[in-house]
Amino acid sequence: MVQVLTDLDLVISKSYVSSDGGWLMDVFHVTDHLGNKVTDETLILYIQQALSDPRRRGEIPKELQTCLKRDVKPCHVSTEHTALETTGRDRPGLMSEISAALYELRCHVTAAVAWTHNARVACIIHIEDGLMRGPIMPSKKLAQVHEKLESVVEAHHESGERWSVRLTAPAVGRTHTERRLHQLMYADRDYKQCQGCDGSCRQWNGCTNTHVTIEACREKGYLVVNIRCRDRTKLLFDTVCALTDMQYVVFHAAISSKGTMADQEYFIRRQDGCSSNTQSEREKLAQCLIAAIERRESHGLRLDICTQNKMGLLSDVTRVFRENGLSITRVEIGRQGERATGTFHVTDASGHEADLRTVELVRQEIGGSVLRVYRSPNGTSRASSSSISRNSSGEVEERAKFSLGNLVWSQLGRFSENFGFIKS
Repeated sequence: MVQVLTDLDLVISKSYVSSDGGWLMDVFHVTDHLGNKVTDETLILYIQQALSDPRRRGEIPKELQTCLKRDVKPCHVSTEHTALETTGRDRPGLMSEISAALYELRCHVTAAVAWTHNARVACIIHIEDGLMRGPIMPSKKLAQVHEKLESVVEAHHESGERWSVRLTAPAVGRTHTERRLHQLMYADRDYKQCQGCDGSCRQWNGCTNTHVTIEACREKGYLVVNIRCRDRTKLLFDTVCALTDMQYVVFHAAISSKGTMADQEYFIRRQDGCSSNTQSEREKLAQCLIAAIERRESHGLRLDICTQNKMGLLSDVTRVFRENGLSITRVEIGRQGERATGTFHVTDASGHEADLRTVELVRQEIGGSVLRVYRSPNGTSRASSSSISRNSSGEVEERAKFSLGNLVWSQLGRFSENFGFIKS
């Protein structure tokens, strides 16, 4: 449900989740990306259908793009092309080396996404035969591609370094790239170095670091997870992905946001029904949640690209970045018809903010009308939750103890008008 709403670029500002005894009641407060109420009947109908019928989920219809008054980048990518999945240690110029190797093998990149976190990288590149403009079918060529890419990613690896290069044959259907990136980075154990605040500053006025606390509710067999962090778009989606990947089921949750901060509270159990919750398991869960929150954070300068789609485009652009000492921290590029559009986040080779003079030289070399520099505002956008409030004197008020009955009945009257769109 969260994925459907997130893919529509809707902002979830508050949510209550409750499921027990075979019944559920999930309430989501959503607006469009500008904070306006969603009133378009076409969009509302699509949300109903997508939530009730998984077959309707996937690429956003063109008429909905009009309803949303903006182009929504599809997170679902067709699996009709060969998918290359790579995880391992990040290094400057890696994306350039991979894309150059693909171009050398006459492979055309149709879409590419990559995240970097804690010196690790996860990358998904969809490719097709550059000459035949179709899936790469001969097993011999697939083997050549795999061998070549393995040699590229292992060229500078250290002894015992973890690397993974995987080619997936074409299939019917679509895959959710952001969902898959979370799975790849979790499998690559990018969470190992994650550490939030130790709790000593939780009462500190103005702390914007990530806080994760996990306690056992032995009476009901739940783990109670509380998260407080900076609010941003897709925060709820990223958190739920982490819980799902770790095989936890959310039974109850309270999600809200206030100002620039978000609070999330979850009552969860293991999917296998195991009630054990050792200290090491709780520490791993906290690390994974912090990692899921941090992965999407954009580091560096954002560069938007829009140009005529051609074979070798990704190789050309990333080569210019590498030759000018720019390192890519995040990539999202695809094609819309005959044009290629996407976003790069770049830093200098040391991970610091890129020099604007260097970026201007890069922009001129690639093409001023092709590459646009975008400086993100300091503020973060709304997307999540809050369960700690402050009184008029600025002191932190204690959070009331969670009560499912009080939560449901106190909110039922307020939310009942929103249930008019739900049909049996």
